[in-house]
Amino acid sequence: MKIIVASLVLITALSTQAADLKFGVIDMAKAFSEFYKTKEASEKFKVNVEKATQEVNERWSVYKNMLGDIQKLQKQAQDPILTGEERAKRGAELQEKVKEVRALEQEIGEFQNRRQGQLKQEDVQIRKGLYEEILVVVKDKAKADGYDFAFDKSGVSLSTVPVLLYYKDAVDFTDEVVVELNKNAGSAAAPAADAKK
Repeated sequence: MKIIVASLVLITALSTQAADLKFGVIDMAKAFSEFYKTKEASEKFKVNVEKATQEVNERWSVYKNMLGDIQKLQKQAQDPILTGEERAKRGAELQEKVKEVRALEQEIGEFQNRRQGQLKQEDVQIRKGLYEEILVVVKDKAKADGYDFAFDKSGVSLSTVPVLLYYKDAVDFTDEVVVELNKNAGSAAAPAADAKK
């Protein structure tokens, strides 16, 4: 009986306190996508992806050229006009070239995997840094406006259902955070333009 009474007292106290709490919500996905640094980082990352693609394509170009050499050597190794000695020589060259092509094929595969891993890691680091910057602004805004709690309304659970299904009397301060994040967008671009002169 004492436990039930204590539980009721606690629930009543929490209900009274909850009525005085101030809740805020923010759309972190929107804040992230509209942050000017996200757009800048996306452009830089795109350049890195294009560079990696070019590096892979250059290797595949060498590979295709080697395949062309193999086809020529195959024809020469089977050419009845050539002497047996010449055909044997071309056959030995063919075997060496086949080994080179197989080694290059393996090297290209390893290079692609390594570059994809590097790009993935770079993307994770970029996103982490940007989210940390956004969180600083969100926390500062929440403290300045006296929010007791701030929830991300764009967050989803493991079942892909939004974590925040309903909120009453909660202020959405996403737009204010976006404005704060982008207040230096023009001044950050200006020194870069001056440096190009």
